[in-house]
Amino acid sequence: MGKEAVEIASVEVKQLLEMLNAALSEEWLAYYQYWIGARLMEGPMRSEIEPELLIHANEELAHAVLVVDRIIQLDGMPVINPVEWTKFARCKYEAPTDPYVEVILEQNLRGERCAIKRYEEIANYTVGKDHATYQMAVAILEDELEHEHDIEDWIRDLTRMKEDWKKIRM
Repeated sequence: MGKEAVEIASVEVKQLLEMLNAALSEEWLAYYQYWIGARLMEGPMRSEIEPELLIHANEELAHAVLVVDRIIQLDGMPVINPVEWTKFARCKYEAPTDPYVEVILEQNLRGERCAIKRYEEIANYTVGKDHATYQMAVAILEDELEHEHDIEDWIRDLTRMKEDWKKIRM
C-alpha cells in the first residue's frame, strides 16, 4: 500500500484482507456456480434464463478482478489456490446435481443473498475509513442486489406460469 494510503486508511488491514480474500473466494465459486448451472439447466424458460445467468457469471468474474486488485493494492496476497476457496468462503458453492431451472435459480439466489451480506459487511467496515475499498464494495453490492432481483423475478415468473398452466388443465 502506498505511504499516503497507509496514512489515510483507518482500518485493521489484516482483517480487511481476510474479508476481501473471503469475498474473492466467494466470487470464484459464484462464477462457476452460475456458469455450470446455466450450461446444465433444464426446464421452462431455460432459453431465456441461460444467457442471463451467463451474464451474471461474467459479472461475478469482474467482481473477482476488482477484489483481487484491491487486495494487491493493500499489499496483501490473494488466495492463489482454488482448493482454499471453500475454506475462506462463507457463501457456499452448491453443485447443480438437480438441473431443473427452479433449483438452479434457488441455489443462485442463496448465493446472492450471502454475497449481499458480505459486501454490506465490507462497506460498513470501511465507510469513512478506506474510501477505495468502500466504493468498490458498494459498487459490487449494487450488482449483487440487481442479481437477487433478477432471480426473484424469474422465480416469480415460473411460479405464475405453473399456476396458469394448472388453471388451463382444469
